[in-house]
Amino acid sequence: MVASTSPNSNARTIATLGGGCFWCLEAIYLELKGVEKVESGYSGGQVDHPSYQAVCTGITGHAEVVQVTFAPQVISYRDLLQVFFTIHDPTTLNRQGADVGTQYRSVIFYHDEEQRAIAEEVIAEVKDSKIWNAPLITQLQPFRGFFNAEEYHQNYFQRNPYQGYCQVIIAPKVAKFRKMYLERLKSYG
Repeated sequence: MVASTSPNSNARTIATLGGGCFWCLEAIYLELKGVEKVESGYSGGQVDHPSYQAVCTGITGHAEVVQVTFAPQVISYRDLLQVFFTIHDPTTLNRQGADVGTQYRSVIFYHDEEQRAIAEEVIAEVKDSKIWNAPLITQLQPFRGFFNAEEYHQNYFQRNPYQGYCQVIIAPKVAKFRKMYLERLKSYG
């Protein structure tokens, strides 16, 4: 059961988003005020409890996703989606940079009709804004299940900041995000 997305609620809400490698999305969403937990995993496929190796083949149908648990009284679902459309390229089919395959597709898995409606509105706003030079290909699909990725994928950027992929791919995305959303970042002190 998904908690209400009402801004007056003390309940928690879940968003499930795929925009390429889950390490990139996880690193960014973990820094937003109101986000309480981010889990890397798999969604949208036909196999229960798939392994990373199976997902990478493309035959399971899963996308690499993050499942974001957030406090809607602090950050809205709409806000999460607006960030989503600035941290990955929603115009490339089944790829993000050098990562290629259906597991890297741009997809929003909505948990209820309210999330579906908000996602449709945000997609229309992004299209109308023309911030992207190509058509959006982000899929909008009903949420059917989430499977946690293996433990070594969780908090990957935080645990491996000097690993090559983290330095070349994730760190620049995080830096760009921080500049764009400075006022929305958690304060650490």
